[in-house]
Amino acid sequence: MSNKPDSRGSEGPNVDVIIVGSGAGALMAAVRAADLGLKPLVVEKAALIGGTSAISGGGIWIPCNDDQAQAGVRDTLEDAFRYVRTCAKGLASDDRILAYVETARLMARYLGSIGVPYRCMPLYADYYPSLPGARPGGRTMDPADFDAASLGLEGLTQMRPGNPGQALFGRINLNSFDAHTILSQGPGSVSVVLKNILRYATDLRWRLKTSKDRRMTGGQALVAGLLRAARQRQIPIWVDSPLQSLLTQEGRVAGAVIRHSGQDVRVVAKRGVVLAAGGFERSQDMREQYLPKPTDARWTATPPDGNTGDAIRAGAAVGGALHIMDLSWGVPTVNVPGEEKFRGVFVERSLPGCLVVNALGQRFVDESGPYPEFQQAMIANHQATGGAIPAWIVFDGRFRARYPMGPLLPTSLMPDRKVPQAWWDSVVWTAPTLEALATRIGVDPQGLRNSADRMAAFARTGKDEDFDRGGNVFDRYYGDVTVKPNPNLAPLSQAPFYAMQLWPGDIGTKGGLLTDRDARVLDAQGVVIPGLYCVGNNSASVMGPAYPGAGSTLGPAMTFAYRAASHLAGQPLPLERLDLLAG
Repeated sequence: MSNKPDSRGSEGPNVDVIIVGSGAGALMAAVRAADLGLKPLVVEKAALIGGTSAISGGGIWIPCNDDQAQAGVRDTLEDAFRYVRTCAKGLASDDRILAYVETARLMARYLGSIGVPYRCMPLYADYYPSLPGARPGGRTMDPADFDAASLGLEGLTQMRPGNPGQALFGRINLNSFDAHTILSQGPGSVSVVLKNILRYATDLRWRLKTSKDRRMTGGQALVAGLLRAARQRQIPIWVDSPLQSLLTQEGRVAGAVIRHSGQDVRVVAKRGVVLAAGGFERSQDMREQYLPKPTDARWTATPPDGNTGDAIRAGAAVGGALHIMDLSWGVPTVNVPGEEKFRGVFVERSLPGCLVVNALGQRFVDESGPYPEFQQAMIANHQATGGAIPAWIVFDGRFRARYPMGPLLPTSLMPDRKVPQAWWDSVVWTAPTLEALATRIGVDPQGLRNSADRMAAFARTGKDEDFDRGGNVFDRYYGDVTVKPNPNLAPLSQAPFYAMQLWPGDIGTKGGLLTDRDARVLDAQGVVIPGLYCVGNNSASVMGPAYPGAGSTLGPAMTFAYRAASHLAGQPLPLERLDLLAG
């Protein structure tokens, strides 16, 4: 057996499979492998378990899922395949796309069987509703709420905490249904807020133990459920244990060198290694090498203690091919003092009474559109004008009173006098007029005035003639249902006026090791590297350059982990609809 570049190290345990990483894809691979009779070992670089999955919304994009029928959603495998194939634009193989759309529902069914149930979101549209095969809702699934007591305080302390932006006051957890009702000002929105506050405040027995909400939602619910399943199966998880390199024997990956308890440990894996350690967005060197410029690791919304591309480089060192390395899962982000990472602005952009401009004061994107396209538009406009990084999201006093924006809560919960002093002129800027605000933030005043006047005209007619904001079902999902005729459009007319900087951030990179339909890593000639598997953002995305719907990262990560575990156990999952490949 040889180890490149270093064959030294003490001997560790012999296992069937090593899984590198501890996010949703990694934990799914471990639990499924154990259920198929294998002995897995999970190794995690960071001190906490969960990776980016733990701070995510937890959604998974699952076409033809079991929950659609009761929600009145009709879906077909043919349409799902056609939709993803169109989105991927030739950057993912057809058989890999088919493997995903066929297996995703089986994986979701398995999640329910191990105590991590999901339910579909009937009104959450695919991100590109005009493409053939798209659906106006039902493919995105949200995890059921998870009772933290069933994991226990010890388990909670091992988990990476969630995003403060996904909780009321940074503490009271909301699921996606709650968040949608509140943001869209739908019926019962006030009662949803009050109900959650009351639930948290009256759970005294639990709060005497911890300030963390007993009700876990989103990515916290997903990771907690998978971690509970792993603990039930007594799967060992090594934290503070980064991958150093892969071990090879006669052309096969047969283990790994892991830095554990301060020393390099050689761990032999009889069946193989699954790389599931995320992308490279936290490596400035790799960003400079692969991503469009300008690029900065500080802009990302992922944890700062991981996702530096170690596992991608390790796979490449044993011959793995790299693919679509210039792409990322983009999202605009804001910098909040005192937070460990930039905060993603996912949905607030959809609400009426705001607009986004460059330094010329000009709009350049549908503010309510999918966040990857928003980030790509920022980069493209900056390359054309030099003024879109940062861009500025501008909103008026009415917006400020009714809606959140990044870390700012509505004035009923966070009036200006309670905004932390450090945030003024660093997170948020304000002025009594649009022209004065433009001068403060370095934006052309006349350009901003012209953009605001056009927005006011669009709000009256309900038609955005520049970018068609609110012109499709996806845009309208997070619009304000009380605003007519377009729930995404309102004038900026009520003083004072506010602005926040937006940066072209991300929730991970898309490029990585090229894999086949069973998550096996391929070399530059398309030949399988025996014993090496790769899932999640470690691998090149099956979605190509696109983001077909909410959950397009976690859905494939866990689906290909499910397929990888089956292959490792000698039970590969066949493709059933080969007729679709012939088309």
